[in-house]
Amino acid sequence: MLLLNPGPVTLSTRVRNSLLQTDLCHRESEFFDLQDEARARLLQLYGLDPSQWAAVLMTGSGTAAVESMVAALVPDAGKLLVIENGVYGERITQIATQYRIAHTVAKHEWMQAPDVARIAAALDADRSITHVAAIHHETTTGRLNDLRALATVCRERGVRLLVDGVSSFGAEAIDFADMTLAAVAATANKCLHGVPGAAFVIVRRDALAVAASRTYYLDLARLARLQDQRNTPFTPSVHAYYALVEALRELADEGGWSARHARYAALAEQVRAGLAARGMASVLAPHESSVVLRAYRLPAGVSYPHLHDALKSRGFVIYAGQGGLSAELFRISTMGDIHAADIERLLQSFDALTK
Repeated sequence: MLLLNPGPVTLSTRVRNSLLQTDLCHRESEFFDLQDEARARLLQLYGLDPSQWAAVLMTGSGTAAVESMVAALVPDAGKLLVIENGVYGERITQIATQYRIAHTVAKHEWMQAPDVARIAAALDADRSITHVAAIHHETTTGRLNDLRALATVCRERGVRLLVDGVSSFGAEAIDFADMTLAAVAATANKCLHGVPGAAFVIVRRDALAVAASRTYYLDLARLARLQDQRNTPFTPSVHAYYALVEALRELADEGGWSARHARYAALAEQVRAGLAARGMASVLAPHESSVVLRAYRLPAGVSYPHLHDALKSRGFVIYAGQGGLSAELFRISTMGDIHAADIERLLQSFDALTK
């Protein structure tokens, strides 16, 4: 079965076999060697200086990393502006609400790109805002939000940027050199091609130094401090860390994030062109979309449940639209151990379904 959903992904044989390594106690030096390698490779992926940045590991899904980032990096006296244009921006608002973090929302329709002028106006109108939270790749629609434009608005006003990079880290460009960018939250089981259970925050050390402590298990500053000391506060998902390290090694061998971007782009274009030729238009233009996942209009007269089940019977798992969009569109991701021949078989399966 090939997974064309936005994580977890179809594993390579190399990563799958890494799960068969010996059982390992998380208090032994061998585990801390593994943890150190994962943290170092995460920084190396985007060429980051470990004296300025920390890769902070945690056991959980990508949402755990986002929650840890938001709970820690908006100070007690700070205020957050959340940019919403899909489900995952709305999730950050829910996190801020539950932690009673002062916040306001720049709400957009799910099909909209963030309105940078409106965001700038919101920041100008409320000088108490210290941080902006944004989704890089909003998988609700497959839109790649413009981080550079958002960072410029933040930089001009002395505001720090927190990024949900859960479904972009490892395959899309992220300008870590911009001093406005304080942190990026992400996970092992999307563009890195690891397994669920390992997540992380890439965070500036100066932001860590003034982090709040609102949560216990996901306390970002404590996790960072203990990992720097070759320690861990709790029992991590050891085998997920094995897979993360092997996936990062494999990614480095393949040429790093830019090579993965190119691979995804070619596969995504193959899907887009193939479905367009079969009368299924993409929801967003390629220049507005990520290379990781794209959304498409359902074929005329075909419901999503029928399409999903028919493709699954042929060995492919696709993904529904979210909320009310489930009646209009479906989504296809090209993450994981997927190749051009697989996409050709997928397109032939559409031919069989739509005749």
